[in-house]
Amino acid sequence: MASPPAVESFPANTSAAAQIFTTVLSQGPLTRMEVARRAGLSAAAVTKAVRPLIEAGYLVEDVDEDARPALGRPANLVRVDGGRALFIGVKVTGDKLIGVLTDLCCRILVARHIPLAARDPKAVLGPATELVRELLIEADGLGVRVAGLGMAVSGDVDRAEGVVRYSPFLEWRDVPLAELAAMTTGLPVTVDNDVRALTVAEQWFGAGVGLSGFAVVTVGAGIGCGLVVHGRVVAGAHGVAGEIGHVTVDPAGPRCHCGNRGCVEAIASDDAIVRQMRAATGVQVADAVQAASLAHDGVAGAREIYARAGDAIGRGIATVANLLGPERVIISGEGLAAYDLFADHIRTAFAAAAFGSAAQCDVRTRPLPFDEWARGAAATAIQSFIRSDANQHTRGRAPSPP
Repeated sequence: MASPPAVESFPANTSAAAQIFTTVLSQGPLTRMEVARRAGLSAAAVTKAVRPLIEAGYLVEDVDEDARPALGRPANLVRVDGGRALFIGVKVTGDKLIGVLTDLCCRILVARHIPLAARDPKAVLGPATELVRELLIEADGLGVRVAGLGMAVSGDVDRAEGVVRYSPFLEWRDVPLAELAAMTTGLPVTVDNDVRALTVAEQWFGAGVGLSGFAVVTVGAGIGCGLVVHGRVVAGAHGVAGEIGHVTVDPAGPRCHCGNRGCVEAIASDDAIVRQMRAATGVQVADAVQAASLAHDGVAGAREIYARAGDAIGRGIATVANLLGPERVIISGEGLAAYDLFADHIRTAFAAAAFGSAAQCDVRTRPLPFDEWARGAAATAIQSFIRSDANQHTRGRAPSPP
């Protein structure tokens, strides 16, 4: 493996400085005055925070000719130099690893996919280390250091401890993934739930930029939900929050793998749709792609399955809107390939179940290529690098408290 360089400390050593940098990162380029306004800080605080970041090469000032005041010199725009540091993101699925190398602005520079022969932690860690090695070599070729590694896994993930508590798809329990990965790669490692990681990417670099509250709902192998409330991604006291996949919408419905009946996931996940399609049509449907094909072809009973799935998803989203009142709900995931089959049902069920003004929530869809899952993992590594209150592990040890 290419030798990872010594870890460099990010020069924003206060929460205000980190907030200022994050504001520029997600919303820039901005003038210093605009940074102060959006961050809710004084101009003096911005100047104090920006100076060391410029000296260290993380921020750059450009002249904004269009913002010239009536008198005096043009205003300067502050922006992030995306090439100042690189990050690696790895998404672990049941059958492959997806890895990306991104810059500081979370733009994907290189993407790699590696198949998995087995799902146990040891069988995953070896290929993951090889994938990171390949991406470190790519970074060496660019002459820029890799400042952190993010790993995203489905299920109950304790980011603070770097432990995968329970991942039903991988059949993992209490796996100290951050420690193991830090030991084999030598990089600072952040491990998080895959949907929460995707939510971080949307908050800083996507459809959630500038919003104080929104939700990301993913449809596919499972039904996931990431939440941002008052500008912070919600992890929950025990690492679990936003599990709308396990909201019961039909008490008499099919049994879910969690043990309950009629969960959204038991009705609308890819596996659930495949099972229902087999029972309804008598066809031994292989996967979600074939299930959608039967529905598009008008096979009797097929479209009703997607109608039921759309109703369950819509009611699940309405639950989020009623409880938290987000400004926006972003529907994403690989299940969007069949979105035309249940879109109307999602909207109808949401409108019927959302209470009062909660129905005004902006519900929109966003396609999700598989590489975006790994980009979300990289976003958590960027977050940990910038923010002293985020969680990462370095060579198997958690960083000392600031």
